[in-house]
Amino acid sequence: MEDISLDESKINVINQNFNKFKVTYQRLLDQSTPHVKYRWLSFGFLLAVFLARIVFSQGWYIVCYGLSIYLLNLFLAFLQPKLDMTIEQTEQYENMEAGEMSQEFRPFIRRLPEFKFWHRATVATVLSLFLSLFPFTDVPVFWPILLIYFIILFTLTMRRQIQHMIKYRYLPFDFGKKKYGSK
Repeated sequence: MEDISLDESKINVINQNFNKFKVTYQRLLDQSTPHVKYRWLSFGFLLAVFLARIVFSQGWYIVCYGLSIYLLNLFLAFLQPKLDMTIEQTEQYENMEAGEMSQEFRPFIRRLPEFKFWHRATVATVLSLFLSLFPFTDVPVFWPILLIYFIILFTLTMRRQIQHMIKYRYLPFDFGKKKYGSK
């Protein structure tokens, strides 16, 4: 009977420490939210450390390739609108035929918000750095093939994304408030 209570108390202590860690982690994320420039600089630094690790150790190319594919996937989700543009276009055509054309402003809502993009990219980079510490994750591959394949994949997906942006006439970037006149 005492063994069961000891096991339960150990599990309770572990759960309390884990919950304490989750709260602390969430508080740090909440505090970093308004500091966009510093968040992206820290991500750039982590990525540079990881790339330096890959170049100087001349290994872990498969981990680097996996990270680059994941970052490309995140970037594409960041560029895409949350709503399907083809559905919106058919609704506009139906409204035009009915004579109810509305010119209301619809802001661009991303499929992946900037903060989630940064957070997922940072976590993936830290995980890749962690994986590069162990020799069993260093799978021997011919890295120029991976590099060429990634360049081709990047080119084709970005071309398709740019064509989609041109077809549906949206720009996923906001360059701030327009300024009229010089004052």
